[in-house]
Amino acid sequence: MSVLVVGLSHRTAPIELLERTTLDPRAASELSSELCRGDHVIEATSLVTCNRLEVYADVSKFHGGVGEIGNTLAKVTGVPLEELTEHLYVHYEGAAVAHLFRVACGLDSMAVGESQILGQVRTALRTSQASGSAGRTIGHLVQNALRVGKRAHTETKLDRAGPTLVEAGLKRATELLGPLDQVRALVLGAGAMSGLAVASASRAGLASISVCSRTLGRASRLAASVGGVPVPLEELPSALAAADLVITCAGSAGYLVDRELAEAAQAARTDQPGRPQVFIDLALPRDVDPSIAALPGISVFDLERLGRDLSAEGLSEDLADVRVLVANEVETYLADQRAKEVAPTVVALRAMASGVVETELQRLGSRVGAVDPAVLAELEQTVHRVVEKLLHQPTVRVKELAAEPGGDSYAEALRLLFNLGPEPSGAVAGLPGELPVGVELAVQLDPDSPFTPSGTLDRSRGAL
Repeated sequence: MSVLVVGLSHRTAPIELLERTTLDPRAASELSSELCRGDHVIEATSLVTCNRLEVYADVSKFHGGVGEIGNTLAKVTGVPLEELTEHLYVHYEGAAVAHLFRVACGLDSMAVGESQILGQVRTALRTSQASGSAGRTIGHLVQNALRVGKRAHTETKLDRAGPTLVEAGLKRATELLGPLDQVRALVLGAGAMSGLAVASASRAGLASISVCSRTLGRASRLAASVGGVPVPLEELPSALAAADLVITCAGSAGYLVDRELAEAAQAARTDQPGRPQVFIDLALPRDVDPSIAALPGISVFDLERLGRDLSAEGLSEDLADVRVLVANEVETYLADQRAKEVAPTVVALRAMASGVVETELQRLGSRVGAVDPAVLAELEQTVHRVVEKLLHQPTVRVKELAAEPGGDSYAEALRLLFNLGPEPSGAVAGLPGELPVGVELAVQLDPDSPFTPSGTLDRSRGAL
């Protein structure tokens, strides 16, 4: 296994760049397929959410894999590689596994502990498996990540770790608008995130909830679930004027609420002149023109701003058990992989021993001539039992030792002692597992790679 992660998220990139790198499901699938057509990426899956774009890949070479992923990300997103690289992070082998497990648990989410990421990871895997870009290695890894994410939600206090983005937005709205039972809300969009927003708004006891969507049927079903009112898209201006709180989740191309529409809505709010209006923009790309925050009486909270609110909630106590669970699961997974990687060495040893036995039995037969079949059979069984007993303890022990950190050295020693040939190609020794933002992306293959053979960064060759 040589798993590599290259990506960017809300932790490393501004929201403007995340908007430009957002991919629809078809483009995300094509990204994975395009990577597998390269020379160094064997399997790949792409995880695209409102605040991250990541590629998980099984690669034959570290440098070549990083280079191919970086170039393909630039090609598919249309963002120049030079601009992307400042915000990309790279995780390799154990660090890659740990990162995916944290992501699946929601520990790396903007709303820490949210469970929506589990569905997004599952969808990414199914899409990649359907296209053939994800096979045994990536499939097994992601399935384990999903299992760890489920454990985190059922066995720890993760679900109580912090408020969701919607709840954080409602908290902000309460501060600016007063009691929510006197607030009129308008939700733009009728997808999964809109459903969460409508349900959260209903539980919060808002005075009224309207739902506006390009598809009136979907808006009607969502509004009916909470006793709300569906709004056709052509009636958006009047609905906007009537709303105190606007929650947007459409993620459309272009702003649904631009400055001109916001100004017109403000002018039409004659029933409550001067009453503040709050916009909670949960979409990426954004639905609301950020410049309307400069208008009198309007406040805008987008994903980036809400993320800052959530990060200040002080969640360390609730998350302590989750971090322990993830650390234990990562070590168990890596130990299992190390044990599996020694299997070819054990097979080679047993094959060599079997070959030696057969050769010596044939030599014996040629020297002693005809032998009673029963005696010959007993002789063969005896020799095989002796060899089996001699090999049993070393092969069992090498599997146990290989599961421990650094255990690959025992398998290598076995290959050297019995002259079993070179170790099968796999992980690249000496490379760092986690590379910080700003390191040089290995776009060029050796010898032009910015990494030295020891895995350290040669800064004389430039920074990413």
